[in-house]
Amino acid sequence: MTRPLHLAVALDGAGWHPTAWRLPTARPRELLTAGYWVDLARRAEEGLLDLVTFEDGLSLQSTSRTGPDHRTDEVRGRLDAVLVAARVAPVTSRVGLVPTTTVTHTEPFHVSKAIATLDVVSQGRGGWRPQVSARPDEVAHFGRREAWGDLLGDPDDVATQALVRDLFEEAGEAVEVVRRLWDSWEDDAEIRDVATGRFVDRDKLHYVDFSGRSFSVRGPSITPRPPQGQPVVVALAHAEVPRTFAARSADVVLITPHDNATATAQVEEIVAGRREAGREGTDHVFGDLVVLLDDDQGGADARWAQLEAWAGRPYTSDAEVFVGTPQGLADLLLARAESGLTGFRLRPAALPQDLDAIVDGLVPELQRRGAFRTAYDDGTLRDRLGLERPANRYATTGAH
Repeated sequence: MTRPLHLAVALDGAGWHPTAWRLPTARPRELLTAGYWVDLARRAEEGLLDLVTFEDGLSLQSTSRTGPDHRTDEVRGRLDAVLVAARVAPVTSRVGLVPTTTVTHTEPFHVSKAIATLDVVSQGRGGWRPQVSARPDEVAHFGRREAWGDLLGDPDDVATQALVRDLFEEAGEAVEVVRRLWDSWEDDAEIRDVATGRFVDRDKLHYVDFSGRSFSVRGPSITPRPPQGQPVVVALAHAEVPRTFAARSADVVLITPHDNATATAQVEEIVAGRREAGREGTDHVFGDLVVLLDDDQGGADARWAQLEAWAGRPYTSDAEVFVGTPQGLADLLLARAESGLTGFRLRPAALPQDLDAIVDGLVPELQRRGAFRTAYDDGTLRDRLGLERPANRYATTGAH
């Protein structure tokens, strides 16, 4: 029997192709409205998807890795991903909501209470995708770091590699601090006893006392422990250093292989990294793909050709690009799953059109093959992913 897959979609602007906003099915006037994101998340929920991720950044989108490109023919500007997820939460009921935050310039304390609040608002459907940034224009927005200049120009440069390792080491610390802050309140710390006048049991609030290379955080949090205990941490790992970070820090790791052999090798690398970090369990590895779908191959090819013509340059991505039919994509996903992947995050090339094709075409095709759920089960996002609700580290040790 075919093993059921987990499915996620990555929501970003008008879609992952930079000229998708020009398609007649696009909604460019609504990209910066709450209703647009509500509609996308509800559509994903209609497709019974596990979760949606919301992209974010701390500078305008750009074709350049080192700064603004000053283009006016592609989507520029976005809403805050955490706030979008919080807006979507009350009008959805099942789909997981996973916003992105850039940890390079954001304090873990702020992230911890924001994601904990999202988990409360969504009743246990919250998640978090930490990412790093080395872009000089983002450094300039905050003024707390020395600019890195042209270090991103050559990925093989020794200084660039050292910077990348440093940023991901810092990201690992950030995730650890956030996880500790989520645990800094025990589950039953709130008493709310009117008769005795005790609202909280102070002995069940804990100092995290984290002191690392990048952060020194006392704690406890100001927000009680989230409904899931630990909201689901998702990390994109498209190279060796990010894979090491993700294996140690994430519940769901997103990898970008272009064939089964590479997928198998990267899954094994993630599993080995988790084992080395003492993280045995049922954590997930998803494959990431950019997808453009149509009823027939000719229609898909024609729409892709139009997007490429408008762009004036070939589309490039860290992830594999699939242009074709839902049936063809189902074939690819099931073949790729043989490498040990437990699911996939699909990046729709054009929104909402390719999200509709995922919901109305791909999902029914996978259901016919016994490879995807036909209804949501009750429970949290962790429950859906088969992840245990973690014990509170401070309650277990009795630390204060």
